[in-house]
Amino acid sequence: MKKLFLAFALLTLIGAASCSRRTDVKSPDGRIEVFFTNDGDHPQYAVNVDGRELILPSALGIVSDQWNFDSRKASVSAEFSQKDTVWNQPWGENKVVRENYREMAVNMADSTSKLTIRFRVFDDGMAFRYEWKVDGVDTIAVTDELTEFNFAVNGTSWSIPGNFETYELEYRNLALTDVEDANTPFTFRTETGVYGSIHEAALYDYPEMTLKRSPEGGLKASLAPLPNGVKAYVGPQFVTPWRTIQIGKSAVNLINSNLIVNLNEPSRIKDTSWIKPQKYVGIWWGMHLGTQTWTVGPRHGATTANAIKYIDFAKANNLQGVLFEGWNKGWENWGGNQSFDYVGAASDFDIDSVASYARANGIELWAHNETGGNIPEYEAAMDSAFAYYASLGIHTVKTGYAGGFKGGYLHHSQYGVRHYQKVVETAARYHLMIDAHEPIKETGIRRTWPNMMTREGARGMEWNAWSAGNSADYLCTLPYVRLLSGPMDYTPGIFDIDYSRAKADKGRLEWNGPNADCCIKTTLARQIANWVIIYSPLQMAADLIENYEGHDAFEFFRTFNADCDWSEALQGEIGEYIVVARRAGDTFYVGAGTNSEAREIDLSLGFLTPDCKYLATSYADVPGSANLEDIKIATDTVTSADVLKVKMNATGGYALTLQTLEE
Repeated sequence: MKKLFLAFALLTLIGAASCSRRTDVKSPDGRIEVFFTNDGDHPQYAVNVDGRELILPSALGIVSDQWNFDSRKASVSAEFSQKDTVWNQPWGENKVVRENYREMAVNMADSTSKLTIRFRVFDDGMAFRYEWKVDGVDTIAVTDELTEFNFAVNGTSWSIPGNFETYELEYRNLALTDVEDANTPFTFRTETGVYGSIHEAALYDYPEMTLKRSPEGGLKASLAPLPNGVKAYVGPQFVTPWRTIQIGKSAVNLINSNLIVNLNEPSRIKDTSWIKPQKYVGIWWGMHLGTQTWTVGPRHGATTANAIKYIDFAKANNLQGVLFEGWNKGWENWGGNQSFDYVGAASDFDIDSVASYARANGIELWAHNETGGNIPEYEAAMDSAFAYYASLGIHTVKTGYAGGFKGGYLHHSQYGVRHYQKVVETAARYHLMIDAHEPIKETGIRRTWPNMMTREGARGMEWNAWSAGNSADYLCTLPYVRLLSGPMDYTPGIFDIDYSRAKADKGRLEWNGPNADCCIKTTLARQIANWVIIYSPLQMAADLIENYEGHDAFEFFRTFNADCDWSEALQGEIGEYIVVARRAGDTFYVGAGTNSEAREIDLSLGFLTPDCKYLATSYADVPGSANLEDIKIATDTVTSADVLKVKMNATGGYALTLQTLEE
């Protein structure tokens, strides 16, 4: 059996003249340096930050059985280039993005093949990928990846366990040396004060990368396998995803990084005018609380009557979209044979009249596609289903994969990655936006496929309905880990903190229960702040609409604009607190949240436009109140010169709307 260790190919470059010789590239600001050394077995890369070691020499390479690459006979050269440009995206935390990097491409060639290891170094981190072209073979079977991350010093990390089926796991706060396995983003703070996060970018036709402790003591890439143990089957010409390390001087530097999205290619969708952020509501929360059901019956949520009510609510409250899980046939099979009808509506849901009513009122009707993991069935139905939705004026599809894939395939394997991408590309042909639940991880593909709007990929709000729930500490970790990869459909904004309305309903069906003791683990002010903190271009008001009607605090969401132009994390520490500001047009929004400790911060408004006055409407905890629903709403006139004293109760938060005042 022939095995290829691509790492060996670099020996000529690194060690031919001298073991001490190195080839390196620095970030534009000179702070980050990436270089090679040779330890005698494998060529390796290393990373320095501000002249101090961050990543010690770490192995590079791919293992395959099809390609016998003789590194000793390869010609080797290194090419250097740089790029500094600005590009625009149709939506995003920042619509204007600077792409500024220096690149080193190490090229190796023998008589039948060419291998390139391409490095890019930005001011906010570094990345590398493998590229190859092989003559005389049809398929390359990747059986392992040698990539390592060997830290120079110990530190603290935040991550979820490595798992190839789900990301809906609790965060762990571990010493770097105590991590045995982890998924990415893998966020860390070293003892020398460097903040960073390991992840990947541009994942399209390859298994996801997790991290696993190597026998040598470092963290090594671990790829989700196919049923036969092979990690990926690829063509003789192939480019892997980028392996990335975001790097910053502070925790919020990581949030403000554009590294992941910058490593993706420009949009392949030329006309993006149909891709529009929006605020939406739906019946989703009632089903998790047990007041409504997915299936047809006395408590079915997706009825024509309910749909009309929700459309009317959306129109009256400046919301753009409505979503009804359980609108289609097949929910009686959920958890069984997992077979759904993607065009046939439930008996009590007249989709034609609902769609017509939504269009007449200027409201976007969403389609929901739960697959239960039945990928063959869904792929066979996608084209006809998406064409049908387009004919109804539907522009958004929420997908779900709650169930194991058939044939022993893993959600995060190459099989899964290919499927998720097929959905995105098929949807683009019909001008449909995607909100994916139980997804593959976000890796910045929204730049190339901007109809891939948002996804779940972590413990969302539903965990509060039928489990111990998501703590305030979890919510103060989420922005520094999961959200580094991209937008999340967390489904925020629960106003009935203790579910008093639902619990008063004696006929409710405690789905995934018993859950009589379940409740929201934060204050109401923090629930409002989450609309700003947890970024999604498709942002939901997730509570029962009855809990919003007549509530003064819902004015924040009525005036909120999900189509933001600029964003910046202002201050915070991982697991402790977070403060984020966003701008949409001339209006700014601020969201702040703390963990289980009360906190007071100084909020500088220096991000506002100078020489302008703003009407500031704040939504704050009532100091010292034991009632989590207590909220203080106040208005004031402010300028960019002001500094606000913000007090947050334990598990609390603070939200602020800043609207330009006419002179």
